[in-house]
Amino acid sequence: MARQQSPAVGAPGGSPAGAEDRWSLVFAAGLLSFVAMLDMNVVNLALTDIANAFDVSPTTAQWAVLGYQLPLVALLLPAGRWLDQVGLRAALLLCVACFALCSTLAAAAPWASWLIAARLAQGAFGAVLFVLMPVLAATSVRPELRGRAMSVPATMGPLGAVLGPVIGGLLLDHVGWRAIFLVKLPVCLAAWLITRRNAPRVGKRLRLPDRGSLGDAALIGSAVAAVMLGLTLAPDAPLWLLLVLPSAPLLLIWLRRPGGRPVATVLRVSRTAPVNGSVLTLAAGFAATHFLLAQHLRREGGVSATTTALTMLAFPLGMVVAGRFGGRLADRWGARPTALTGATITTVGLLLLVPLDTDWSSPDIAWRLAVAGVGMGLNGGPVQALVMTSAPPGQLATAGSAVQLSRSLGFALGPALGTAATLYGATEIAGVRAGLTLAGLTAALAVALLTLHHRTTKGGKPADRTKSTTTTESTESTTDTDRTISSPA
Repeated sequence: MARQQSPAVGAPGGSPAGAEDRWSLVFAAGLLSFVAMLDMNVVNLALTDIANAFDVSPTTAQWAVLGYQLPLVALLLPAGRWLDQVGLRAALLLCVACFALCSTLAAAAPWASWLIAARLAQGAFGAVLFVLMPVLAATSVRPELRGRAMSVPATMGPLGAVLGPVIGGLLLDHVGWRAIFLVKLPVCLAAWLITRRNAPRVGKRLRLPDRGSLGDAALIGSAVAAVMLGLTLAPDAPLWLLLVLPSAPLLLIWLRRPGGRPVATVLRVSRTAPVNGSVLTLAAGFAATHFLLAQHLRREGGVSATTTALTMLAFPLGMVVAGRFGGRLADRWGARPTALTGATITTVGLLLLVPLDTDWSSPDIAWRLAVAGVGMGLNGGPVQALVMTSAPPGQLATAGSAVQLSRSLGFALGPALGTAATLYGATEIAGVRAGLTLAGLTAALAVALLTLHHRTTKGGKPADRTKSTTTTESTESTTDTDRTISSPA
């Protein structure tokens, strides 16, 4: 795609320079978003095979998934703070290479502890990639094109999450469980080569995170682990829900620390706390629905893994189709109205699934999923552009880490919430309906939060600044982080 000249921005040294729209880097951000979200779901189907291969319990095998998710969520915000202080090009090249290396080590694991250690390390590098994706996309094009650019990783990420079980099932049936860790390597290589060739050699050098960041990671990780373990274990014994209680004081302690204060400042200054909340709740509603429907089709419906995969593909197909227009609509009409429309359509699609019955055929489920997918496609890019364009100067990575944490928490907590809700069903199908009802109401909360964001910004400076009115405003809003990517090589 041809590069277009963007408004002049200051080079790191202070001299003006003409920046370019680097759509190849936007595509690289989309590839990384796809592979990172794929990794959160593709391993789920292989847990039984992993347990049998290493002769361990299902609980131990589950750490092949939790070992990736826990450090990913725990390190998202500290990673954003670190990335605001280092060169993005060097950080991206390093973390993509290490992410791919950890996948290779996981595939070659001779025993379970090796596999879990590789997944823990992979989750740490995955956290940095999650933060880098929106920053890379947002700073590679002019501000007035950010809605379109942000739609690429925002669409390809959920696409990877939904396709994970499909790809995993095919590989397990025909190759074996080790292949699910190797399938990501070509995508990582492509993203690494694109970045190495097109990202400018501008920015600060890499440096190790400070001790404060490690302390922040420990607090956030402990809080998230408590919530995930409590919700996951609750179906067997509801008393496990008490594990959720320590999460609140741990987060309060973190917010009072130096690492938490910048995040609180970004949310307060940009007034995007409701937007981040909508990202979390919409992702949780989608993840819970996806998990419950897949289990229902295999157990109650008695359909094959292939039929289940094809049914679930209706969601990403709808999302991909709508995602092509979401960014354009955001650039033309504004990010908030487009994001709100998408969240509303997603909620309608999820609520249409609540009357689920054993007599429903796969097409009955598929068209409802397609409606929800269209909504997610319209919402993803605009809502991320809304957050990034509202970020204070010099804190793009912090803002990006906050929205990625919200989305990752939603994807991680959604299945646990859906499983916990099934406790309230007298029969198995009634339990699934209860879970789907909770998923739909959770998505509806995203609509309310986006509406709240409009009210909180109506009387002051609008947070929806996706459209840039003048070249001067674009120049003045360019930060050190922007220059790291946008300045020419």
